[in-house]
Amino acid sequence: MNTNVDLISRDGLSQGEVATQIQNNGRLNIGTLRPWINPKDGKAYTTTYRGGDPKELSSYVNAAINTNATLRRDEWKQLDEALLAAKRYRLGGVEDLIGKGLTYNLGNAMGTTVLEWHDVSDGMEADLTMDGITRSQGDRPVYQHNYMPIPIIHVDYEINARVLAASRSLGNPLDTTTAESAARRVLEKLEDMLFTDTTYAYGATDSRGRNSIYSYINHPDRNTANLAVQWDAAAITAALMLADVTTLINAAIADRFFGPYMLYIPTGYQMAIEADYNAVTPGTTIRERMLKFEQLQGIKVVDTLPAHNILLVQMTPDVVRLVRGMGLQNVQWGEEGNFVTKYKVLTIQVPQIRSDQNSRCGVVHMA
Repeated sequence: MNTNVDLISRDGLSQGEVATQIQNNGRLNIGTLRPWINPKDGKAYTTTYRGGDPKELSSYVNAAINTNATLRRDEWKQLDEALLAAKRYRLGGVEDLIGKGLTYNLGNAMGTTVLEWHDVSDGMEADLTMDGITRSQGDRPVYQHNYMPIPIIHVDYEINARVLAASRSLGNPLDTTTAESAARRVLEKLEDMLFTDTTYAYGATDSRGRNSIYSYINHPDRNTANLAVQWDAAAITAALMLADVTTLINAAIADRFFGPYMLYIPTGYQMAIEADYNAVTPGTTIRERMLKFEQLQGIKVVDTLPAHNILLVQMTPDVVRLVRGMGLQNVQWGEEGNFVTKYKVLTIQVPQIRSDQNSRCGVVHMA
């Protein structure tokens, strides 16, 4: 399955079929893209949210439509349950942001194509006087406007009409394997946006590339350090690993970021940190010794992090946050005749790595 990342720039340019439809129509109504068949009358309906408590049925309205529908309501539910199953896979970087409350929710996901945000300069210094009457220097912070495209991540899949008919005639549940696989691809792409060396940009950027989507390992303002000995090499020792973590924390402190931190390591280093710290204290692993650093909240293995790359990230909203517009959704997208119906799993979410006007950043990258 191919995972697509559609972008719309602040200059009005669009890239990808979903982004183009938003540009052409001004919006993308998810409710209208989930038509369902009422088995009682055989007509097609859509369900749209009209406001109020999302858990109350009265907050939704069902409307008959002329558009062809393929699935019944309970079949849509089965597809949606497959999306929940996809979240069980080991994709921890994004979940860390959600679990620690490092999120920024968009009010109108489909209508927000670009996020405008600000960073601030140092301003206002305190004066030391004996009488408190002398006026201090008049100063105020300077705010700088920045822009970041809000992507739509989506994967296409298909449900064959014959398979669907067989499921109904035999009373078997709909096979949702393809939907679950599509959802997993979307989640993996979102994780890739945090940990792989890929930059997403569309439209104009400033001299520092601030109007692009960066990851932990390619943000221009991240702090960097050298990995002297790879953690899976024969020459590595527990003391050398601990020294590397010390270097990472000292680099963050030098840039005025004091924790709390998460340490991310690649899959190849997982067993290295599970070894005994030394022969004197068997049963104490290198991982456990590292976690004795007061500022270190946890150590996580990330399968998408390139080999021999280690990250220390301060888990605060001025360093990183997940911009959330819309969670995983199943939608019906288009038809090829009457035999095959296309579907999409899509989401509007993007990780945002942040720095201030002085290029200080709470991410330290060792490689």
